[in-house]
Amino acid sequence: MLRLITDFDGPIMDVSQRYYRVYQFCLQEIRSPDQPVRQLSKAEFWQMKRERVPEKQIALNSGLDEQQAQEFAQLRRKTVHTQPYFEYDSLIPGAVEALLKIQQAGIDLAVMTMRRVRELDYACQKHDLTKFFPENRCYCLSNDYVKTRDIEDKPLLMTKALAELPPAADTWMVGDTEADIAAAKKHDIKVIAVESGIRDRTQLELYQPDLIVPNLSTAVDVILKSAVATVAVKS
Repeated sequence: MLRLITDFDGPIMDVSQRYYRVYQFCLQEIRSPDQPVRQLSKAEFWQMKRERVPEKQIALNSGLDEQQAQEFAQLRRKTVHTQPYFEYDSLIPGAVEALLKIQQAGIDLAVMTMRRVRELDYACQKHDLTKFFPENRCYCLSNDYVKTRDIEDKPLLMTKALAELPPAADTWMVGDTEADIAAAKKHDIKVIAVESGIRDRTQLELYQPDLIVPNLSTAVDVILKSAVATVAVKS
C-alpha cells in the first residue's frame, strides 16, 4: 500500500488572507489614535511571512515603536487562531482535484496539521473535505494541547500516526514548513515541500526536503509517477 500524509495549511488551505486580516486588526488596535503608521500591502506582508521575518520586525516596519511591536506580537499570537478569522481561509486552487486523484488511485490518504480538532473540523466541514479525511486519518492537536514549537510538536504527531496507521510499503509527506520536513526526516519518510504555503523556496531549501514543487497538484503527479515506476520495476 502507498500512503500520502499531507499537511493542511499550505498544501490544501490558503491562510494568507486570515494572517493579513489579523495583521490589519493588530496594527489598528496597538497604534495610538493619532499615530501615523504604514500598513503593508498584502503582498508585502505575505512575502515577509514567507521569508520568516519576525512579528516584531513586521510591526516596526509598519511604524510601531519597540514597546508597541512587543504588544503587537502578543496580540497577534492570541488572535490568529480564533474565530471569526478562520472564515478568511480558502482552498488552494487545484487542491481538491489533487486529493481526488490520490483517492481514485487507491492511495491511502491522511492529514497531519498543527490545527486543533475544532479548527480542522470547522475547515473540513465548511469546504466539504471530510470525504477525504475520515476521523481515523486526521492527525491534529487536541483542543487543550499546550503548544511548544511546531518543529517539536509535528514529529510527535508523526510518531503517533505511524504507530496507529496500518503498515504501508511506501509513505510520502507533503508540507510547506520546516516542521513538516523535520517530522518526515525523523522517520525516514520521503518529503515534498510545496511553495503554496507560508515559506518561500529559500527557507524550504535550508531544510533539504527531497523535492520542492509549486503545489499539491504537482506533488501528487510526482507521487503517482513514482508509484507507476515502482510497479514497472517490480514486474
